[in-house]
Amino acid sequence: MIYFIKFVAEKNNLINNIMRKNIHPKYQEVIFWDTSSDFKFLTRSTLTSKDTIKWEDGNQYPFIKVEISSASHPFYTGKKIFVDTAGRVEKFQKKYGK
Repeated sequence: MIYFIKFVAEKNNLINNIMRKNIHPKYQEVIFWDTSSDFKFLTRSTLTSKDTIKWEDGNQYPFIKVEISSASHPFYTGKKIFVDTAGRVEKFQKKYGK
């Protein structure tokens, strides 16, 4: 068993040395904020934002506003809601209306 652990550790070190440096995006903690239900959750992502917000643990994190998440999506909530973002329906009716 010890030899296996040593082999895995050596293999991981070898992989780390082979991977190219400075080509991957920064992977950091970010808050996603569902604006339709005012639900926030902390996760890790390569997305970032200049806007920051204080989280429950007292730290500042960048936040990204989303219009739909599992907290507001009809499939997960069982409720039917109409989401009109940026007046898309009105734009469509104005362009192709009767």
